[in-house]
Amino acid sequence: MFPQTLGIDFGTSNTAAGVMAGDRPYLIEVEAGKTTLPTSVFFDTQRKVTTYGSAANAALIEGREGRFMRALKSVLGTPLMRERRQVAYETLTLIEVVARFLQTIRERAEAATGLTLKHAVSGRPVLFHSSDPARNEQALVDLREAYGIAGFDSVEFLFEPEAAALATGTMTGLGLIVDIGGGTSDFSVFTRDGAATQIIASHGVRLGGTDFDKSISLARVMPLLGRGAEIRNDMGAGTYLAPNAIFNDLASWEKIPFQYNAETRKMATIFSKQGIDKALFNRLYDTLDLELGHDIAFAVERGKIMVNKPDAPDAAIDLSVLEPKLRAPISPTMLQDTLSDHGATIRQCAKETIDRAGIETDKIGTVVFVGGSSLMHVVRDEMRNLFPNAKLVDSEAFTAVASGLAMAAHAADQRR
Repeated sequence: MFPQTLGIDFGTSNTAAGVMAGDRPYLIEVEAGKTTLPTSVFFDTQRKVTTYGSAANAALIEGREGRFMRALKSVLGTPLMRERRQVAYETLTLIEVVARFLQTIRERAEAATGLTLKHAVSGRPVLFHSSDPARNEQALVDLREAYGIAGFDSVEFLFEPEAAALATGTMTGLGLIVDIGGGTSDFSVFTRDGAATQIIASHGVRLGGTDFDKSISLARVMPLLGRGAEIRNDMGAGTYLAPNAIFNDLASWEKIPFQYNAETRKMATIFSKQGIDKALFNRLYDTLDLELGHDIAFAVERGKIMVNKPDAPDAAIDLSVLEPKLRAPISPTMLQDTLSDHGATIRQCAKETIDRAGIETDKIGTVVFVGGSSLMHVVRDEMRNLFPNAKLVDSEAFTAVASGLAMAAHAADQRR
């Protein structure tokens, strides 16, 4: 029987897909030579075409006219998903945007394999929204609807860390999956005996790599655009601080596209005229006027990766896209300090997962890291401190979940 079900790891930052080939997961090339695709979309106004993945990122970097979107998974469950709005040359909801991305994955997978893939097993975080049960439920409704629009007859969902646990290979005993993705951190306690994997407990929190980026941007970059700076009152003496909301949104991957509107541009114009340090607010105005929010976010992400490398020297976030020679210094110590609260949250969620499993931390023999943001030192340090006796194991950070979903897709085919 040929596979009819596609395993899809629809991620905040990257997406991967796979099927089983014999007794092994086969990850599909979703763009030339690569088994991961950036979860990015670009609506090209001049060409009236939509591009995805690396092509979308390139269109942004090249400065093409249009609208760029990334981290759409983080918006699932919010009212933004169902608002019909003008996106470059079309009027769409964000559910339709996500559906088109998923349809692209399905079509590329079918072209690469020669299969007709009617069904999907999709990864999902344990919690899309950790503090809002209603939004968490709505996120699953939104994602299920997007899969239907994308042309799948059915979709099953599997917690992402549980999918990663299926792909742990010959590992035996008690282990913990630590899956730190772009938008969420998920944990599963599992036990493996031979080929059998049993999930004991899973838990998660809405915190991931995009939150790391936001904190770095707010601490190191947004002050260069006026965050925390003073503005003269319209009437009379005195000053007030620039409101945080505009900077918080410009530092949030999923909110950047919605900042290029008349209201925020008008606000930036007022700030640039009445700000004590006009140069700062002129940068804010230019960021909005030239739609450079995502360019700055990519610069922050690059700086984060650079300074997180082993024995990394002090580095800087290159903001020359905004102003020649503009840099925001960053060092390993600064990075650790900026992300310390996030590290503590991840540690607490891991501990809660262990508590839900009803076991002691010293019983965990292996901690398996999954997801691109699991490579951050702050995550490793917290897990090393929490599980001092455990062996720390790196999985295929970007594809372990997809491999497990391919295995789950095979099981789904066998049940049909």
